[in-house]
Amino acid sequence: MISDPVSSRIEPIRKSIVVAVTPERAFTVFTQRMDAWWPFQGHSMFEERSRGVEFEPRAGGTVNEISADGERSPWGRLLEWNPPDSFRMTWHPGRDESTAQELDVRFVAVDGGTQVEIEHRGWEKLLKRGAEARGGYDQGWGAVLDAFVDACARGIQ
Repeated sequence: MISDPVSSRIEPIRKSIVVAVTPERAFTVFTQRMDAWWPFQGHSMFEERSRGVEFEPRAGGTVNEISADGERSPWGRLLEWNPPDSFRMTWHPGRDESTAQELDVRFVAVDGGTQVEIEHRGWEKLLKRGAEARGGYDQGWGAVLDAFVDACARGIQ
């Protein structure tokens, strides 16, 4: 029996928050200042040894977490790079690239600031672990976005 790809599809994670900064500032803080706001403990490869995340700012560029001693761990590759509006990337921290999901992040001007929208999709690539991984990331993205809101409110430059 052939499995039905529609019935085996795992719903993407969709999260949205509003920050009281311009789209340009939100994009910059999100992509260039993760060292100042990303909750590395529990949400990274190097945990407390993490120094930050580096985006190679172009389609095809890499996204790597950097440890305090300079070790690099790939998180993914940029598929689209459209500052200050959006970026789209593969997502496979600590895993083989063949299991990568897609992460789409958009920065939309709204009254009083910027709406940041995240869609994390492609859980099927993790096969039997997909639904469980999605559950963990659903909670994780909430914590990450809370930290981002706090950083923008603190005026991270």
